[in-house]
Amino acid sequence: MTPTPAQQRKSGNPATQAKIELTVKQQREQKRQEKLAEYQKQLAKRRRSKLVWWIVGSVAAILVIAAIVASIVFAPAPAPTYDRGDSDGSSIEGVETFENTANHVETEVDYAQTPPAGGDHNAMWLNCGVYTEPVPNVNAVHSLEHGAVWITYDPAQVSDEDVAALEAQLPSTYTLLTPYPDMDTPIAVSAWNAQLKVDSADDERIEEFIKAYWRSTNAPEPNAACTGAFEAPGKQ
Repeated sequence: MTPTPAQQRKSGNPATQAKIELTVKQQREQKRQEKLAEYQKQLAKRRRSKLVWWIVGSVAAILVIAAIVASIVFAPAPAPTYDRGDSDGSSIEGVETFENTANHVETEVDYAQTPPAGGDHNAMWLNCGVYTEPVPNVNAVHSLEHGAVWITYDPAQVSDEDVAALEAQLPSTYTLLTPYPDMDTPIAVSAWNAQLKVDSADDERIEEFIKAYWRSTNAPEPNAACTGAFEAPGKQ
């Protein structure tokens, strides 16, 4: 029988009083054990929470590091840079040089070279860059007049990997890369009044030609712009 509150406080019977005191101690101990159990439960919960956040934070840090590494490893290589060309490039094996006029016309032009390497041209130059479609000769020739180098390739004779290899050799400005179907060579590299025809995208003479003629001081208008004019379809 559970002692009454009055009995819990005091009893004249020693045996009864001892039972009362024992019951109170048991209740206190039970409460203490309950508090201890609750504390241990909360402590375990906090530990689990800390562990979860530590795991989440570690995974997030790993992902960030992986993203940074991937951006470095897989980032495209920067475009090469060259000094302005001040050579006529005649010492490069296979380079042909020409004498072309440089008049502005409003009609199509029958060029002496294929692809053209100078000649009369439209008053609007072609914005420099990479094109996936053939471009008008009369506009591209005007870009040559401004010192651009024009790389053309026959799509039937080169692969996508070859095109990517050609693009990797281009400076970021004053270059054109375009398809040119039905050429008599897989690849042609042209500047004003100069041209080199090669069979392979890894031919070392391509870079030599670019270095000799890129923004050439020998072009008719070496400081004129290669942007802000005509942009043909297929520009990347």
